[in-house]
Amino acid sequence: MKVGITGHQEREGVDWGWVGETLMHELANLTGVRRAFSSLAVGSDQVFARAAMSVGIPVTAVIPVNGYDRFFAPDARAEYRRLLGMCDVTNLGWTGDDQEGFFAAGKFIVDKSDLLFAVWDGKQSKGIGGTADVVAFALAKSRRVIHIDPILQRVAHIGADNHG
Repeated sequence: MKVGITGHQEREGVDWGWVGETLMHELANLTGVRRAFSSLAVGSDQVFARAAMSVGIPVTAVIPVNGYDRFFAPDARAEYRRLLGMCDVTNLGWTGDDQEGFFAAGKFIVDKSDLLFAVWDGKQSKGIGGTADVVAFALAKSRRVIHIDPILQRVAHIGADNHG
């Protein structure tokens, strides 16, 4: 099985410690996970990558656009590069509109994954390719989604065989 992540980067009211513990718990309860996919963005992507590594799951970093590290603040860039050095890397090399590149990375992660984790408040995306768009794409592709609501601190299994 292969798993991927989509989710918030920054969001007021998120207890990132709870998100990390929840991701680690959910990942540890899965059997046969051979690979995890993450774009290593600040927030959900990095928390997911650390959780996957902590339970022994190798991570592939999906780099959406050329010059991706320009999207990280200087202090966040160091953690991105540290995690990147611990991952296999797939660089999509997108050169067009950045938001479309981020959505392409989300679609790539869905296409490579059997199960998608979504750390998401359930609201619509503010721009193209946000978490809601990636979740909708995953459900249209009949992928299972584990929705981790970081605001209400709830976990729901949706899509594929999970109707709820």
